Amino acid sequence: MDFKALEQKYKSELFDRVLPFWLDKSQDKEFGGYFTCLDREGNVFDTDKFIWLQAREVWLFSMLYNKVEKNPEWLRCAVQGGEFLKKFGHDGNHNWFFSLTREGKPLVQPYNIFSYTFAAMAFAQLGLATGNSEYRDIARKTFDRIVERQDNPKGKYNKAFPGTRNLKNFALPMIMCNLALEMEHILGEEEVKKTARSVMNEVLNVFYRPELGLVVENVNTDNSFSDTFDGRLLNPGHAIEAMWFIMDLGVRFNNNEVVEKAEKIMHQTLEHGWDKKYGGIFYFMDAGGHPTQQLEWDQKLWWVHIETLISLLKSYHLTGSSKSLEWFEKVHDYTWSHFADEQYPEWFGYLDRQGKVLLNLKGGKWKGCFHVPRGLYQCWQTLGRLAEK
Repeated sequence: MDFKALEQKYKSELFDRVLPFWLDKSQDKEFGGYFTCLDREGNVFDTDKFIWLQAREVWLFSMLYNKVEKNPEWLRCAVQGGEFLKKFGHDGNHNWFFSLTREGKPLVQPYNIFSYTFAAMAFAQLGLATGNSEYRDIARKTFDRIVERQDNPKGKYNKAFPGTRNLKNFALPMIMCNLALEMEHILGEEEVKKTARSVMNEVLNVFYRPELGLVVENVNTDNSFSDTFDGRLLNPGHAIEAMWFIMDLGVRFNNNEVVEKAEKIMHQTLEHGWDKKYGGIFYFMDAGGHPTQQLEWDQKLWWVHIETLISLLKSYHLTGSSKSLEWFEKVHDYTWSHFADEQYPEWFGYLDRQGKVLLNLKGGKWKGCFHVPRGLYQCWQTLGRLAEK
């Protein structure tokens, strides 16, 4: 495999096509923040602003400014989005709304903890990029809100009837694996270690079920398996993405055992989640092989495949696993031939099971300036290290 050529392919796609698309098409020059509902050519088709996508774009351009190049255009893009979020994104007490109007009026209450996690990520990186202590303070206070809500992330907006079937969800400990490292310059090493120990245990020893060899999306609050729709739910992309977060933590704290376990779980998940008839990775599955309650279960999504590429490359770089390299080639071929748009910049997000484009949008309520550019960046960086070997 020509790692040098692949490194250039990922780098070129990021800097020549994807970043210019978001810089040119997404910034709201009148009210601030970003448009994320963009059609195939980048035209705006809805002006609502979703906090987690706003924050992800602030994070992305701040991160690139911090790690790649002190590009003033990237910083201006990040700062204007951060200022919009600072002014309109929360209730004054760092409870982050889910969505706003174009002008910044709240539309949906702060029920979604991922508005908080991505706001914390965004302001941590923006504070680093600007040296502005106010941004760092927002990140710290938001992180504290997340910790306060972690046992009941939806808080008063939780629809579940209390006491009948108490479940906890995989997504928060998963994202905390990443958030802890993102915020180490604010939290400090000891707090990061403490957080990392807790969330790694949840991911590797609670949501990972050795009897299945798979990660489930929900477990009972006593950590037992729930033989229900929710308890049997698998999201292969979620599990695989979490494994590169775990690998990063393993590297940070020099724990090879953690890296190897993450690699094993990644391989098991990919082998289980790969569509052997049409290729690609299923969106949702049922651990018992039963029909899922998610009607979109067999769709192929952009982020699932991009996060898988990151995990496979990190795995190969860290352990030299030939299985990871073989899978990378297979997933790379599928991803670039199905999601990359040869005619217009940015990538398609939603395919049917057979691999045909379902929606030709480039951004919407759930897809923004995040998984494609972050994935291209991560793969470019890892391929560069492999090319140097």
